[in-house]
Amino acid sequence: MDTGLSEVVVGVDWGTTHRRAYALDGNGALVANYSDSEGALACKGRFGPALDLALAQLQVRPGLVLLSGMVGSTLGWLEVPYVGSEVSLFQLPEFVVPAPSATGTPPGFIVPGYCIRNQQGQPDVMRGEETQLLGAAALGHGDGWFVLPGTHSKWVQLQAGRILQLRTYMTGELFNLLSNHGTLASAASAGPVTWSDEAFAQGVNQSGASSLSHQLFGARARVVSGDMPAANTHSYLSGLLIGAELRDVMRMRGQMTSDARFKLIGTPDLARHYEAAATLLDLSFEILDAQGAYLAALHYIRKQKASL
Repeated sequence: MDTGLSEVVVGVDWGTTHRRAYALDGNGALVANYSDSEGALACKGRFGPALDLALAQLQVRPGLVLLSGMVGSTLGWLEVPYVGSEVSLFQLPEFVVPAPSATGTPPGFIVPGYCIRNQQGQPDVMRGEETQLLGAAALGHGDGWFVLPGTHSKWVQLQAGRILQLRTYMTGELFNLLSNHGTLASAASAGPVTWSDEAFAQGVNQSGASSLSHQLFGARARVVSGDMPAANTHSYLSGLLIGAELRDVMRMRGQMTSDARFKLIGTPDLARHYEAAATLLDLSFEILDAQGAYLAALHYIRKQKASL
C-alpha cells in the first residue's frame, strides 16, 4: 500500500530495545503501523538505514517524520538537549531538533525530552513519555496526575500543559532483574511460574509494612519456609514493587484523599496490574489509550509545524 500522500506524517517511538512506527493521514487517522526490536541499542551507528527500513515497512511516503524516545539520548542518533518546566507540552513543536540527513528520507525531527528538578534541586528526566503526555493534553487531559508505567514508571503532574512534578520509579527494571538474577530468581525457579491474584494482593498489602529491601528478602523467606509456593514468587514480587511505588506517591502527595484519581497511560496488561494494586490501596485510575495518545501528539505536532 503506497498512499503517495505528502501530508502523511510518520512517528517513531524509539525505545532502548524496541521501536514502534505509525503513519497518519492528513486527518490524523492511522494509515499503517509497524514494530520491531530495532531499539536504540541495536541501531547504534546505523540509525539512517534503520529509519529507511521502518519507512519501507510502513509503505508510505511521508512529508514529515517525527522521532521520540531514546533516539534523542546519548544512546541514540543525536543527543537532543532536555527542555525544562518552563516549556509547555504544547510548545514542544517549537523545540524539535532536525535529525541527521538520511538517504532518500523526508525531513525528520527529534522531539526533546524533559529534565525537571524538585524543590531540593534533584533532577529527574524522561524521553518519549512527553510525546504521549502531549497527546493526552491535546485530547483534553491537560491537568492532574498521570502515570506511565513501564520499565521506568513515570509519575507526572500537569497543569495547563506544563509539567510541575516528575518522579521516576525503576519498578519494571527491578522486577526484570530480580525475576532473573539473584536469590529471588533461584527461589522462583523451584517450580513453574503461574500468576496468582492472591499472591499479588499479598505483595501489595505487605509493601508498606517495612523497607522495600526487607520485604523483598521476605519473598524468598516465604518460599523456603513453605508459606508460599515458588510458582507465586513473580506475582508476589510484582505486588511488592507496584505497591511500594503507589505508596511512595501517596506519601509524596500529603493532600491526597481516598477518592484520588489518576490518569494512566499504558498497555492493558500493565494497566490491569496497576488498577488491581490501586483498588487495594483505595485509589483509582482513569485509563487512557497509550497508542491513541501518541497518535494525537503526532497530529498536533504536524499541524503546529505546518503553521510555524
